[in-house]
Amino acid sequence: MIKKDELTFPSSDGIHHIAWTLWAPDEPVRGAVQLVHGVAEYIDRYHDFACFLAEHGFAVAGDDHLGHGRTAADESELGWFAEEDGWTHLVEDEKRLHDILREKFPGVPPVLFGHSMGSFIARTYLIRHPGEHDACVLSGTGHQPALVCRFGKLLSQREIRAHGSKYRSAMLQKIAFGSYLKRIQDPAGPNDWICTDPAVVRRYDADPKCGYTATAGLMRDMMEGLGIIGDSRGMAKMDKALPVLFIAGEEDPVGAYGKGVRTVSDRFKKAGMQDVTVKLYPAMRHEVLNEREKRTVWNDVLDWLETKT
Repeated sequence: MIKKDELTFPSSDGIHHIAWTLWAPDEPVRGAVQLVHGVAEYIDRYHDFACFLAEHGFAVAGDDHLGHGRTAADESELGWFAEEDGWTHLVEDEKRLHDILREKFPGVPPVLFGHSMGSFIARTYLIRHPGEHDACVLSGTGHQPALVCRFGKLLSQREIRAHGSKYRSAMLQKIAFGSYLKRIQDPAGPNDWICTDPAVVRRYDADPKCGYTATAGLMRDMMEGLGIIGDSRGMAKMDKALPVLFIAGEEDPVGAYGKGVRTVSDRFKKAGMQDVTVKLYPAMRHEVLNEREKRTVWNDVLDWLETKT
């Protein structure tokens, strides 16, 4: 039986309390998996996957980031991190959750699992706090050149100066996500790029806690984060012995349809990472954990974790 608890801890921003969820097995815990969710979603969307891992002996936990899910104080905060230092707060909140899990489950291997923007947060964590995990899974990740990151940050700062950090900029949204449907014939809606299963997309569309236009402040902070994880000097600080698994759909625009994922994995190897595995799934889009053949992905992740923890 899986026990699910909804808890909170103080954010590193000194203002909010971070809502987090723990899925714990009733058998001895063999590892602690920390899930880091993506932009414009929340941790309970990972419930089925978390239960699957818990059924195989892993404690699983994840929080709703600042401006997301149960952590957002109200609707105006959805898709907004902070007036300043937003990316740092996200990473340090993950550090706080990591420390909580280490205390709650002493002696078991800690695993970091980041999806989409959560993979960018996880990659920043690996740079800033190396040596704290026994394994890392990066789902739906991608790469942006430094020039693109700088340009995106400048555009975001311009919008902030004109309208404030909570302004929802249609221009920034279009620049960031507007090309994601280009390989989909006759899309039924703007979010069809996330998954080939229409039921998953329609639930996402209907959920007020998903898919909203992000704020200019979030865009600025995410561009800053992408710059951090793309810097080879920072990547050199990662724990070289850490096993890393990349998973992505070959039809995922965030990972440039596999090319961007390969770029990141190659850069990990160039940075000295000794144990890097890449699994690309044909015909799958961004949310491989939610695809029709999700059980194949879940089992691949479990098999990998069982060899690394």
